[in-house]
Amino acid sequence: MGDGSVRASGRNQYGQLGDGTRTDRHSFIQVATGVKAIAAGGGGSLILMDDGSVRATGSNDYGQLGDGTITSRNSFIQVATGVKAIATSRCHSLILMDDGSVRASGSNGHGSLGDGTKTERHSFIQVATGVKAIAAGDLHSIILMDDGSVRATGYNYQGQLGDGATATRDSFIQVATGVKAIAAGDYHSLILMDDGSVRATGWNSNYGQLGDGTTTNRHSFIQVATGVKAFVSGRVSLILMDDGSVRAAGWNKYGQLGDGTTTDRHSFTQVATGVKAMATGFQSSLILMDDGSVRASGRNQYGQLGDGTKIDRHSFVQVFPNGSFVSDAVNDEPV
Repeated sequence: MGDGSVRASGRNQYGQLGDGTRTDRHSFIQVATGVKAIAAGGGGSLILMDDGSVRATGSNDYGQLGDGTITSRNSFIQVATGVKAIATSRCHSLILMDDGSVRASGSNGHGSLGDGTKTERHSFIQVATGVKAIAAGDLHSIILMDDGSVRATGYNYQGQLGDGATATRDSFIQVATGVKAIAAGDYHSLILMDDGSVRATGWNSNYGQLGDGTTTNRHSFIQVATGVKAFVSGRVSLILMDDGSVRAAGWNKYGQLGDGTTTDRHSFTQVATGVKAMATGFQSSLILMDDGSVRASGRNQYGQLGDGTKIDRHSFVQVFPNGSFVSDAVNDEPV
């Protein structure tokens, strides 16, 4: 929220809402205060506090919370300090430290931590330096370096690392240059170039989430849009255009693209205007409007849209009123 508080809604099987219970919530409830960034994985959540500490809750089967255990949590516990950015996925987490180093924790069977091994880690270990942004896919990680280059590691069967191959990597390798932002979907990746164009690579065969007009997997980054200022990615891709409109591509079974249909889109389709930030999960999407309201679309089986119902929405519906957010409290980094 604009006051630095965090509210959560939806499935809570693993304690990922951080409210001290494992009860699903159909409306947003306050779970933390003094927060400046949030990241949500498949069963866990990280929050970055105003003081630079990180707190975590939820599923921890692989040590992805980074607290030195594999014990799941239903309330937020502190796991790190001196942090300026966070990213998490279903199985692993990344944190960007104040000194530009990256630390990683969690599942590593496919090399997603980038430490040169395939050893699972239950506490955060340093894996890179000289970094300014991080993103975590389901089983891969990408980092944006201070010099504008991008490095990637982990599972690569669908080409999500963008190195032109499908071989899994257990250490970070350079895959692009001239980049100013990154996003990692489940099995695909997006990069925002210095010129405002977006390039995409990876899994595209089922849903068209790369937005290139096909359902062909890509093993190297290809241009899919221009005039873009931010993006987010999960099982779908959303891009925020320079004019404040949002375009979406990919899986739409539950209406998560917000275009009023349940038809998958293989090219980017405009779904909203007057937007300043976005977030997307596995089967739902959120947008922050210029007026400070929040709208949501997609699957709502567990109340994850926070509209007080369990009804799927195929178009964006308002879940927070005008003025709820007075700053960019919803990251345009992947969450």
